Amino acid sequence: MAGRVIVVIRAYPKELTEDFTPIVSKINEKIKDTVYALVKSEPVEIAFGYKALELYFVMPEDVEGGTEQLENLVRSVDQIDNVDVVYITRIGE
Repeated sequence: MAGRVIVVIRAYPKELTEDFTPIVSKINEKIKDTVYALVKSEPVEIAFGYKALELYFVMPEDVEGGTEQLENLVRSVDQIDNVDVVYITRIGE
C-alpha cells in the first residue's frame, strides 16, 4: 500500500505581495478535484520586502511524475512567477 508525503513548495509571486489570500484561494480552486490537499500556507521573507509563499501539500507518494503536476498547477496561477520544491518527506501512518 502506497503511503503519503508532505511536499513543501515555495511559490514566487510576480509582484510584491502582502496579502496572499487571493493566491491561496486560486491554488485551492486549481487542486479541488485532484489527489493534492493544501494543508498549510505561510509567507516567507526573501529579501528587501519581497515575500514568497510556502505551500504545504499532502499527496500520495506513488503519483506518476512525482511533484511535476503539482508544480505546474501552482505555476499556472496568474500571480505566480516560479515555484521550487523545498522539501518532501513521507508521512508515517
